[in-house]
Amino acid sequence: MIKTVIRLLFEPETWQRNHCLRSSSVMIQPRRLRLCLHTEQDTVYGGKNMKKVFASDFDGTLYFYKAEVKLPPRSVEKILEYQAAGNYFGLCTGRQIGGLTPFITGHFTPDFMITSTGSNIVDRNLNGIRRLEIDRSVIDSIVRLIRPRGNRISIDIDGVINVFEKMDYPGDYNVISGMDDAPQGMVHGVGIHCETLDEAAALTAELNEKFGASLNAFQNVIEVDIAPKGCSKGAGVQAVRDYFGDCKVYGIGDSLNDLPLLLASDVSYTFPYAPAELQEKVTKIVPTIVEALEDSMQDPL
Repeated sequence: MIKTVIRLLFEPETWQRNHCLRSSSVMIQPRRLRLCLHTEQDTVYGGKNMKKVFASDFDGTLYFYKAEVKLPPRSVEKILEYQAAGNYFGLCTGRQIGGLTPFITGHFTPDFMITSTGSNIVDRNLNGIRRLEIDRSVIDSIVRLIRPRGNRISIDIDGVINVFEKMDYPGDYNVISGMDDAPQGMVHGVGIHCETLDEAAALTAELNEKFGASLNAFQNVIEVDIAPKGCSKGAGVQAVRDYFGDCKVYGIGDSLNDLPLLLASDVSYTFPYAPAELQEKVTKIVPTIVEALEDSMQDPL
């Protein structure tokens, strides 16, 4: 992919966290023009030392919950190799933080996690990069609308899972009866389980129509992911881009809710089993995430 970078530098008024300088970059790419505000650490790099940042979807991309081997060892090994080479690897998912840590702890530590479709973004130490919320009264209205239909609902409050029935789950979670007895804190998002693709598509459209002033709903295969208005995986990638500074972003995903992630990345990947709409928009189609990570490592900056 050909890319022209025009750099306009200026002296900062103050140092930012980690002693960062500010710079502005106009990045011109085929099919789209994007103005990005970047942060560069300590020294202004001329492009040779640009960082590589890889943002990966979780379910269906890295983790396969219905498979016998849910987190393939080859994928973990390649992630560790990628990070050891000085690159940054993170997750970009509709899951809560509490929906990730039981499955990755002891295997690898992401350099960042974009969770709840971009509304709760943290660094490798779980320090906040960006945190947004949905008004609790809106969540209460959604719960009262959906609960009688029998759909399974999961609510992210400060990164912790909140559900309405006990479940077989290896991590921590709360069982609630409604928003009245839900823990206090920021409601980052909601996940609703459907039985079919058509049901998920219809529910996504319904929620966007009824509550679109306050939130965005995204179809994630047979799940519906709900995030604060203006949030998406793509907006999350932009927040991570600003956080890391002078970087080239690689993104990978398998579902329609990953499209904003893929479009926000400089190089994007999906799989032969992904929807045709995704395959038409990405840079490359790969068999697994292993090949995508290897491609990123070999990509000259």
